[in-house]
Amino acid sequence: MSTDYSKELNVALLAVQRAAILTKQVFHSHAKGTLNKSDASPVTIGDFGAQALIIAAIKANFPDDEVVGEEEAKDLRENADLKKTVWDLVQAAKLDDDAAEKTLGGPIESDDRMLDVLDMGASQGGNKGRIWALDPIDGTKGFLRGGQYAVCLALMVDGDVKVGVLGCPNLPIDDSAPLTEDLGANATDAEGKGVLMSAILGKGADSRPLTRGALKSATPISMKTVDQLSNATFCESVEAAHSAHGDQAQIASKLGITKPSVRMDSQAKYASIARGAGDIYLRLPVKKDYQEKIWDHAAGDLIVREAGGEVTDAQGKRLDFSVGRTLKNNKGVVAAPKAIHAKVLEAVTSVLSAKQ
Repeated sequence: MSTDYSKELNVALLAVQRAAILTKQVFHSHAKGTLNKSDASPVTIGDFGAQALIIAAIKANFPDDEVVGEEEAKDLRENADLKKTVWDLVQAAKLDDDAAEKTLGGPIESDDRMLDVLDMGASQGGNKGRIWALDPIDGTKGFLRGGQYAVCLALMVDGDVKVGVLGCPNLPIDDSAPLTEDLGANATDAEGKGVLMSAILGKGADSRPLTRGALKSATPISMKTVDQLSNATFCESVEAAHSAHGDQAQIASKLGITKPSVRMDSQAKYASIARGAGDIYLRLPVKKDYQEKIWDHAAGDLIVREAGGEVTDAQGKRLDFSVGRTLKNNKGVVAAPKAIHAKVLEAVTSVLSAKQ
């Protein structure tokens, strides 16, 4: 294990890149193998395959590390056809670079081993030791409808996020590409699309093209300077069940923002504002008892902060990744450039307090 987290970052980047190859293959298929979990969110064969590939890479390099993963192997153990479909995808997902594959520990040995690896994502999290937070396909509904999604991985050490990687196959490679209203729908990973974003705590954030081989060179990214709040662009979730669209519209109005919000799924929102394509990301709770999952925010939180942003909850508190599998000490997310975060938070507080 490196003291500067360079090895951890390299393994995470390659693991996310290899998993993204698998998700792209599923994205283009007509039968995505949808299931319904007990929480009613859709699961695809891509989720299972990507999680297996990433956990296998982590365990090959850091066998004592824990993983907080979203999926478990129960459904595959009970469905032989589904298990075979996922296994075929896992076997086919290889990087076109022998050295990169060797770094990741090579292929998973068997389909039964794949199931065991999937179940290694059962860590309960916490504030002790090295724990990876993994979302194999963040924004599954976006993935299913042909929109934005992300493969997300972050390393926490004693509850503090040290490394974050986001693989966004449908975002433009060009960091200066504008954020448009239709970016969250009818997405494609055609030529010019697919980006890996990453950060190490205290060392800034980077972007690089997503490829099938060795890692491409990285380019530093930073949040855009917002001279006038009225010109800002803000992102929010597509799903009304995930974030209070009405409250967010009122906040935009208070800030003088007239441009329509850009709605997209997944941590692609964090990625977009981190490189200056957008400015503000709001995710305000719809239900009082809802708790955000750490894998939905850990990587994006670090990347935005390392790109010059501020990320807090709706009360101005830093996101706390040290208390388990959820952000139970936080409500909502407010992410913006440091220079304007306080003003955005003031508008958030005003709108939410008026509802009480």
